[in-house]
Amino acid sequence: MSDQATHTAKVTPKHAAFDYKKYRPFAFAPMLPDRTWPSKTLEKSPMWASVDLRDGNQALIDPMTIEQKMRFFKTLVGVGFKEIEIGFPSAAQVEFDFARKLIEENHVPEDVTLQVLVQAREHLIARTFESLKGAKRAIVHVYNSTCRIQREKVYGKDKTEIKEIAITGAKLLVEYAAKYPETEWVFQYSPESFSQTETEYAVEVCDAVCDIWQPETGQEVILNLPATVEASTPNVFADQVEYFCRHLAKREHVTVSLHTHNDRGCAVAAAELGVLAGADRIEGTLLGNGERTGNMDIMVMAMNLFSQGIDPELDFSNMSEIVQVVSECNNLPVHPRHPYVGELVFTAFSGSHQDAIKKCLDYNEKHVEQTENVWDVAYLPIDPAHIGRSYQDVVRINSQSGKGGVAYILQRNYGFNLPRWMQIDFSRVVQQQAETAARELQNDEILKTFESTYLQQGNFELLDYSVNNKGGEVYFKGQVQMNGDTIDIDGTGNGPLSSFIDGLAQHTGKSLHVINYAEHAINPQHNTNNGIDDDTNSDNKTNAHAAAYIQLNVDGSVYSGIGTCSSTVSAMLKGALSAFAQAPSNIAA
Repeated sequence: MSDQATHTAKVTPKHAAFDYKKYRPFAFAPMLPDRTWPSKTLEKSPMWASVDLRDGNQALIDPMTIEQKMRFFKTLVGVGFKEIEIGFPSAAQVEFDFARKLIEENHVPEDVTLQVLVQAREHLIARTFESLKGAKRAIVHVYNSTCRIQREKVYGKDKTEIKEIAITGAKLLVEYAAKYPETEWVFQYSPESFSQTETEYAVEVCDAVCDIWQPETGQEVILNLPATVEASTPNVFADQVEYFCRHLAKREHVTVSLHTHNDRGCAVAAAELGVLAGADRIEGTLLGNGERTGNMDIMVMAMNLFSQGIDPELDFSNMSEIVQVVSECNNLPVHPRHPYVGELVFTAFSGSHQDAIKKCLDYNEKHVEQTENVWDVAYLPIDPAHIGRSYQDVVRINSQSGKGGVAYILQRNYGFNLPRWMQIDFSRVVQQQAETAARELQNDEILKTFESTYLQQGNFELLDYSVNNKGGEVYFKGQVQMNGDTIDIDGTGNGPLSSFIDGLAQHTGKSLHVINYAEHAINPQHNTNNGIDDDTNSDNKTNAHAAAYIQLNVDGSVYSGIGTCSSTVSAMLKGALSAFAQAPSNIAA
């Protein structure tokens, strides 16, 4: 047996290190056969809390400076966040100093509440309240881990002992809040790693915390349920949330909040289903920055609501500037296909996608009353203009692009509304150019190719002409320059175009007839952006420039041409001459 045969016969075993048997299915799903969340729909925005300046910041290789945090804070306020977690002031001096700067320099608007995080340990809680001295209103967010793996392997404590940590933390918040009566205090508790905690035990711990805080007497309380590590599918997390909301003794007196992470790539989905399951509030970050694979991306969830006609109560209309602040402060790039904000997210290269987008946009422009100005465009879930993106971003051209995309670029940017047969003709030219360049083509390159293919007659030029009607026939008389020679053209027909074609055929001895013709006025705003010519002939002047598209049969072969001018007749004649000039036999050596 040959070496080649021996090699082919070998069977490659699975890599021993990639052993799925090392893992176990998720074990903390509550029994909830009568779950109600699947039959519900999102109808309003949840309350939002940004944790960019704490959870997002602690996930950075280089944490933000005070100046960067201030810039970020002002951006969050501008977007419309009313609750902003600003840091972990007991953990680092810079975090403490930032809290003091916000309060002492009056950077916190009246309707914005600061939030800070602290572990359930007295010296840290004391330092936290000190950092917030003088705040009008503040949320103190205390937490301790409750999941089995942390109980057994990190703390070595049983359920009763872990619950006692939570109770002690709750009592300390009450004690220290009383020392600062000038501030309106909101208490928040998180059973950290809620997603990996037995749900009935999480309820037990939170009930014990509520017994200390007594939200039914007026103390504002937030119970935050973190998927600290996303360990299950979003539907299971929704079951956990619904079970919690059903069984919490004082549910009607507290705000239930969610804080999902993205370990399985489902943080947004888990948060959305969690709201359906009964949660009132969502914590997350802009662009999803956070530890491991990140936090829940508030930008995405808010825009998801927006795309369903729900007011997200956050303003992302100035998306590009917001993204710039976030990426510069975090020193992290934005993926080009990131939902809603990536450079390429509204960009179509595929020919079929481009064609569908163009047709939808054209339809909507022509049927404004019928569509009631409701957004309904193939491949575009929202109008890019709503978040500061121009329509130039939507369609970009490479070798995968088709006639619709090329036509879209020429129409939107330069005013040329190509008929379908011209779209097909020019798309072949552009595709060949893109394949040769092996890259995306820029808009000005497409225009230059368009002009050189159709708008430049080269050695063919319409010099002067007159058109007269006599006895029901139209007579053309004019001069055309062909390959350096000035030629007199005389012809008759039923219109200016047919009489010109008749004269051209008589002079050249070629068989000529028009297959397709189209024309339109070009919006004046595009006049300085394309190769439109002025006309010295005074006949048939129009107030707007015109474009005429001609498909001409020359001795059995088909050629396309375009003419532009301030005169519709001149545009028509130039288009015919441009098409005639495409025939190889007519081009001078």
